[in-house]
Amino acid sequence: MKHLIATAAFIGLPALALAQSEQSTKRFDMPTTSIEEMKAVSPALEHYAKDRLAADLWKRTDLSLRDRSLVTVAALIATGQSGELPQYMDMALKNGVKPAEISETITHLAFYTGWPNAQSAVKVARHLFQNHGIGADQLPPARDATLPLNEEAEARRVAMVDQMLGPDFKDLAGYTTDVLFTDLWLRPALAPRDRSLVTISALVATGRVAQLPGHTNIGMNNGLTKQEISGVITHLAFYSGWPNAMSAAPVARKVFEERGS
Repeated sequence: MKHLIATAAFIGLPALALAQSEQSTKRFDMPTTSIEEMKAVSPALEHYAKDRLAADLWKRTDLSLRDRSLVTVAALIATGQSGELPQYMDMALKNGVKPAEISETITHLAFYTGWPNAQSAVKVARHLFQNHGIGADQLPPARDATLPLNEEAEARRVAMVDQMLGPDFKDLAGYTTDVLFTDLWLRPALAPRDRSLVTISALVATGRVAQLPGHTNIGMNNGLTKQEISGVITHLAFYSGWPNAMSAAPVARKVFEERGS
């Protein structure tokens, strides 16, 4: 069973963590100069990073350590925070996120937060993979056999999108079907639950709550629990700001109530 023992933090509020099991102990440290830089600039920020992020947030049990790492990586990609990505991607690998899952998260978020953010993340991941000796054999192929499509659910989604967009945006509706929901979402390198996890994380992190009801429902259909979605929003209050979390929470709560969850 893994436990998180966070040790320190530096500018940007990253939590430094120790992923520990009965068999092995893995540590992810930042240079001590980063702590000194924080002390020199904002002792209060260092205090909050240690006492609230490292000693509290990263020890919460509403998300597994693996999921918490994936949520953080997704939020950083979505908001273009490539300076923070190296340590968090490294920590994600140590916390059980597979290289293929990081690769597929970058691909997935290209469609949800834009190609430039994905390309910035590619540069970070390339160096990380090289440092870890991760080769093409550990990454998803460009084309892969897709997961089965839920024809009934897809028909409902298509009807809803067609009604929302109308004939003026038939090309957008077509791409939404052909590229996203009958292709990207069916790629097996990232489980449907995890695709929902990173999508919801990206929507919260970027403040795009108008899309949150649909993806909260999809996420719960894909196996995410109310506790996990609440945990994502709570976690991202620290990593993407309180306004984004406070905007997302009532939207998710309404979905929970409508589903009777």
